[in-house]
Amino acid sequence: MRKTLIFMLISAAFCFAEKVYLSDLDISNTRQGWGEPMKDKSVAGNPIKIKGKTYKKGLGTHSHSILEIKVNGAERFKALAGINDEVIGNDAEVRFIVLADGEKIFRSGRISANQKPAKVDVSLKNAKKITLVVEHLGSNNFDHADWADAYFIYSGKKPETIGKPEEKPYILTPEAPKRPLINSAKVFGVRPGSPVLYHIAATGKRPMKFTAYNLPDGLKLNSKTGDIRGTLNKEGTYEFTAAAENEFGRDSCEIRFEAGDKICLTPPLGWNSWNCWGCAVNEDKIKDAADSMVESGLINYGWQYINIDDCWMREPGENARDEEGNILCNDKFPDMKGLVDYIHEKGLKAGTYISPGPWTCQRLEGSWEHEMQDAMQFAEWGFDYLKYDWCGYRSVAPKKKELHDYQKPYIVMRECLDEVPRDIVYSLCQYGMADVWKWGAEVGGNCWRTTGDIRDTWGSVSNILNKQKQLYKYSSPGHWNDPDMLVVGEVGWGPNLHKSRLSPSEQYTHITMWSMLNSPLLIGCDMTKLDDFTLNLLCNREVIAVNQDPLGKQARIVSSENDCEVWLRELEGGDYAAAIVNMGYMQKECEFDFAKAGLSGEIEVRDLWRQKDLGTYRGVISFKLPTHGCRMLKLTEK
Repeated sequence: MRKTLIFMLISAAFCFAEKVYLSDLDISNTRQGWGEPMKDKSVAGNPIKIKGKTYKKGLGTHSHSILEIKVNGAERFKALAGINDEVIGNDAEVRFIVLADGEKIFRSGRISANQKPAKVDVSLKNAKKITLVVEHLGSNNFDHADWADAYFIYSGKKPETIGKPEEKPYILTPEAPKRPLINSAKVFGVRPGSPVLYHIAATGKRPMKFTAYNLPDGLKLNSKTGDIRGTLNKEGTYEFTAAAENEFGRDSCEIRFEAGDKICLTPPLGWNSWNCWGCAVNEDKIKDAADSMVESGLINYGWQYINIDDCWMREPGENARDEEGNILCNDKFPDMKGLVDYIHEKGLKAGTYISPGPWTCQRLEGSWEHEMQDAMQFAEWGFDYLKYDWCGYRSVAPKKKELHDYQKPYIVMRECLDEVPRDIVYSLCQYGMADVWKWGAEVGGNCWRTTGDIRDTWGSVSNILNKQKQLYKYSSPGHWNDPDMLVVGEVGWGPNLHKSRLSPSEQYTHITMWSMLNSPLLIGCDMTKLDDFTLNLLCNREVIAVNQDPLGKQARIVSSENDCEVWLRELEGGDYAAAIVNMGYMQKECEFDFAKAGLSGEIEVRDLWRQKDLGTYRGVISFKLPTHGCRMLKLTEK
């Protein structure tokens, strides 16, 4: 009788248990690095197929991917996790993770294309929430990940997915005081004979009077705007004192001009049209960006470049160049020289874009076989920055490429830029191919892209950040690693914009780490729609000062434990900047052990975002950090 009763109870429990497929839940709550989550298909819209076997049900996603699920009555989760066969032959490598209330209950090994899927079978007993995670371990370019045949066994209420928790914007940077504070780069490089435009950037109430003591011969200061213009005709080091004064006080600092063969001695600060407008860019939008950089006060923090990306030129053909071979603008840019002059009159600098190939990324006229003419044209128009994008060069480059083949187009344009009577910052855009960081300086690049294009997702930002960990040795004044433009504010890559999909904490981490990495900081949003949060992100003088530090030492990672990373960089004068980052999916207590960074004794700690001294610490300091959040510190050994 007892055995019969037990059998009946087990049978009853089995009968009441139900099955629901993951893909039959609301999968739109999946956050992922590329594409859209797909029901019963791969992220590319093909059948879910792993190692030759096709599955009718499943979730197709792309790393970095997160889906949170309220367990409710679920008792077990099962799936086969792998890379879709559609990317066999490409660099795809991921790890699948299942978290239960923040604790890992499943962690696959490294999974590549054409590999058997990992079997997932986990109990959800006592769990309230699970999180399905796909981490990128490779390039993140082809991580077409599938949760194949994924389902829950449940009794009662079926599980339900959870939307991304909304994090409200929070402002950390204190308002700038009314008294003057100078925020300019403390060192500036120029070639003898090239025109100088250096803006003394200072916050504080206007009107403000600027002065410069011991200003070198050949340069003249506008005392109302703070613009220094002119030329330096002899090589050498020139030091002078810049000062700003208003009714509330005075500030001064020492500035050093280096006249020689090196420019771009601090990373460029500015704006680029691509992440915002894409090919919807035109002259009016560029003028709006320049106006906004001044009116918003960004110029007072050192932001300077207004860069026009692709789509200013014409389609290749008879009308792309004049009879002498000079490149022509399309109808959206009727007066390029006038536009550049407009930018310069505001104390700003102007940048442009082209490809070494026959056409650009958007298949418009490139510089192929017109490199010297284009370099001269850019100088005549007055440009100060050139982004040189590999894109169309693919059509003329050898299919099987040696190192020299990757270098060649950049050497050619470098030789042309050396001949023009103007300093033009030279940005190599070729996505990190052939380890460009190892030879970018050798071919005369001032900065070079280290990865593919950024998007406004944590998967994209974290993947790019991960690829910078070993690159610190290749960054120095005049030669910078470039992890791509900023994705804060309203972006869109075309006429239809949206607010950045990064959470507020992720945006703080984005700006923090790009500053720690000596990255060029190029804003990519609609400058006419800067809200208080975005403007506050971009206007912290102490954070920017780390990016612009004259020593030019890129941060290196000194600790990585339990999803907490600590990055450290030396600063001029012997201090350090540190970033503590929560790379995990939950709020976390993150610890910074000074000894792991080679620091000892008493350490004075300052919070750079809050511009607040935290006191003196010895041994360890720890912070409770939000998901993907950070702290940025200045450290002084006593």
